[in-house]
Amino acid sequence: MRKLAVVAFGGNALLKAGQKGTIEEQEANALSASRNLLKLMKNKYNLVLTHGNGPQVGNILLANSAGFKEHGIPEMPLDISVAYSQGFIGYLLEQQLRNVLRNNDMERDIISIITQVLVNKDDPAFENPTKPIGPYFPEQEALEMMKDGNTVFKEDKARGGWRKVVASPEPLVIFNMRSIEKIANDGNIVIAVGGGGVPCFYKKENTLQGIDAVIDKDLASALLATQIHASKLFILTDVPKVCLNFNTPQEKSLDRISIAQAKKYLAEGQFGAGSMAPKIQAAINFVVRSGNDAIITESSRLGIDNGGTRITIV
Repeated sequence: MRKLAVVAFGGNALLKAGQKGTIEEQEANALSASRNLLKLMKNKYNLVLTHGNGPQVGNILLANSAGFKEHGIPEMPLDISVAYSQGFIGYLLEQQLRNVLRNNDMERDIISIITQVLVNKDDPAFENPTKPIGPYFPEQEALEMMKDGNTVFKEDKARGGWRKVVASPEPLVIFNMRSIEKIANDGNIVIAVGGGGVPCFYKKENTLQGIDAVIDKDLASALLATQIHASKLFILTDVPKVCLNFNTPQEKSLDRISIAQAKKYLAEGQFGAGSMAPKIQAAINFVVRSGNDAIITESSRLGIDNGGTRITIV
């Protein structure tokens, strides 16, 4: 009997800091990420993969802006850019994962699903943008871009730079979740909820419309994992374990923490609002709702005993 796991890749797993974002770079990163999934598949897991899109959707927006300024090409709203990113990241992951499977004498269908996620248009997040997207900028350049009054940048002191931030409303409903669960439990690999899903709301009864936002992919992944009855949630990031006092001389990595400890550290402000805090909150959400464990780690440590930080009920 196979178990079902949701594996949430960060956008930085496919486009790393300092890279230009060429297709060759992202293909190589997708190949590396795909190889790291082999351990889970050999451990009899069915897989639903989710992914971030912060670097990619930021670059899409920059290309939109340049196209409008140079050629008058109409700019697309943020929800459309999220859908763009779902398509091309899903394609990259699917292709490289298929290469890995065939090179290891394994065969599974891989299905990418463009996923819409319902949000509340009155969510207070729209009054306080916090979700970082796109590349890092020097302070002066970020301040210059904020002069238009419509763009907000915030400093990420841990990583040394300024990033654009947008609204990140809470995910409420993930569309097509029953199909995602069935397809995955039939032994296929599903790629869904890319970038946290395309945010939408009901403009009026029975009429959906997109909205300018980026849903946190870890919170959306935790909601999806709960709704499809996953036995485990893996949240992947660029560090092997969650740390207290991150990037200081007092840094301490955590092997295992309970829900109570996770809530305590979160309340103390141990985790960055735009980086580790949403991952911890997502893990808490999944563990509380499902009773199953969540693991936060880097992709190279998937399937390794004590390979990350495990969040448990007690």
